[in-house]
Amino acid sequence: MGKNLVETLMGAVVLVVAGMFLMFAYSTADIRPVRGYSVTAKFKQIDGVRLGTDVKLSGIKIGTVSGQMLDPETYQAVLTLTVDSAIKLPVDTVAQISSEGLLGGNFVQLVPGAEDRMLKAGGEIKFTQPPINLTQLLGKFIFNSAESSQGGAPKN
Repeated sequence: MGKNLVETLMGAVVLVVAGMFLMFAYSTADIRPVRGYSVTAKFKQIDGVRLGTDVKLSGIKIGTVSGQMLDPETYQAVLTLTVDSAIKLPVDTVAQISSEGLLGGNFVQLVPGAEDRMLKAGGEIKFTQPPINLTQLLGKFIFNSAESSQGGAPKN
């Protein structure tokens, strides 16, 4: 009987600790949806961006990606960004897809411009930059380094 009680108590302690860990992870992960106004931005490519991807300004999360679609006329990816209502963006804001690091995911970085006019709800961010493909960049660097160390490829 005593052995069953100890096992039951240990199981309860494990469940309580697991619950506390989940509550801590949820409170620090900042995964709550952002309420605010929507703007759109068109990109040539949006590698690594999904619904719920963070939208950041100066490294601080101010919104999320709430929609994505393909423009059938221009074949560009159209992202719908939901931005916190307290943040007003100038009309010349630049949206760029940035990487969180070599192994991290991508996020949408907003760089505000200097215009006095602000984007309205439903407006479009006109200036965009697609993500840098680190794999292609690294491949170019490696192959260019190999060619230069060999004196270039011989030409016939």
